[in-house]
Amino acid sequence: MTVDSVEPGTAVAPGPAEPPVAGGGVPGLGHGWKLVRDPLGFLARLRDHGDIVRLKLGPKTVYAVTAPDLAGALALNPAFEIGGPLWESLEGLLGEHGVATANGPVHRRQRRTIQPAFRLDAIPAYAPVMEEEAHALIGRWASGAVIDATSEAFRLAVRVSARCLLRGRFMDEGAERLSTALATVFRGMYRRMVVPAGPLYRLPTPGNREFNRALADLHLLVDEIVAERRASGERPEDLLTTLLEAKDENGAPITEQEIHDQVVAILTPGSETIASTVMWLLQVLAEHPEHCDRIRAETESVTGGAPVGFKDVRRLTHTNNVVLEAMRLRPAVWILTRRAVADAELGGYRIPAGADIVYSPYAIQRDARSYAHNLEFDPDRWLPERAKDVPKFAMSPFSVGNRKCPSDHFSMALLSLVTAAVASAYRFEQVPGSDDRPHVGITLRPHRLLVRPVPR
Repeated sequence: MTVDSVEPGTAVAPGPAEPPVAGGGVPGLGHGWKLVRDPLGFLARLRDHGDIVRLKLGPKTVYAVTAPDLAGALALNPAFEIGGPLWESLEGLLGEHGVATANGPVHRRQRRTIQPAFRLDAIPAYAPVMEEEAHALIGRWASGAVIDATSEAFRLAVRVSARCLLRGRFMDEGAERLSTALATVFRGMYRRMVVPAGPLYRLPTPGNREFNRALADLHLLVDEIVAERRASGERPEDLLTTLLEAKDENGAPITEQEIHDQVVAILTPGSETIASTVMWLLQVLAEHPEHCDRIRAETESVTGGAPVGFKDVRRLTHTNNVVLEAMRLRPAVWILTRRAVADAELGGYRIPAGADIVYSPYAIQRDARSYAHNLEFDPDRWLPERAKDVPKFAMSPFSVGNRKCPSDHFSMALLSLVTAAVASAYRFEQVPGSDDRPHVGITLRPHRLLVRPVPR
């Protein structure tokens, strides 16, 4: 329609508006400085300025979605794909060819390849490993000595992931090395995400050298895992065998680089998020002994006093609700990004093609507009009669749509089993030197959680 074709006096509907700009930017860095100094507080306050606001990260304009319904719409809309500062940073870790960073037909094929390993009917096959590792914690902590939750949680998460999905003696031996490399890499990745100062990260500073060594060791370890499996000639029914036998869109074997990137993409995010959540669960059990006692009582009621097992998990209602509430208040995945593949509209605002969009599960899941007594730890809010009042998409710990975490059932089963096992054996108390404030990196975890398990 041209201007000349409009009848006199006819109103022309305006196009979508530009979202408002958040205040407080710093020249040169924009809002990146606030995201480094106080990311959780900054993101939690953004909704006061609108359901969608514009941020400046260095020279880039980034759109922040703050309302749960729009975060859900963003995740489900094919006009927005995986991309943006977070994923550009993670490509250096996860590679360009893994399921975590791929888009379009490649991503759909990769999802089909790995999904059978995480189907509900596949999870029981992992039960012996989950049970063995959960009860191994109890055995290691029998002395009552102070434990470093970070190292223990990483060790648990890596060993379970490796033994369930990448079976073999080599992974048992490499788990500690993998944990050390991951801790260093994830520490340095967040700053690279929010402060786009690429040349500075190439300088030979001690921090940059440590980061580069850890990243190189991680990729070397993955190559060794794949080479060891090929050399062994073994083909156990696990995810690595599936990848070695997978075909691309043309029926040819997938490339060595894709196998490498898939192994990294499966091992690293899953281990990091499970480990971070285990840390928060230990913090919860120490801070809320009444819930630790309720978990023990519930577990004894379900098991009759026998050691808790995988088969019991679905009946542990309060235990599962404690896990959910810990994930609500302290989600491991606290920020996510997307990129607009074409001009789009979201919440009545214009999002131009190529724009980066961020949203924070941490901010959304703690919003007083969605939760009564929003900052209180209240597992009973997940009882059916109360959970129905939670707005849709106000609690999506595993995301939604085609980027939904494929291992959600696997993770929940493991987290509930571990929580029930350790709470049945111990009460927990933090000790001097412990610091349970949130440490913000690619995932959210306590700074340095030190707890003493007190035998029942």
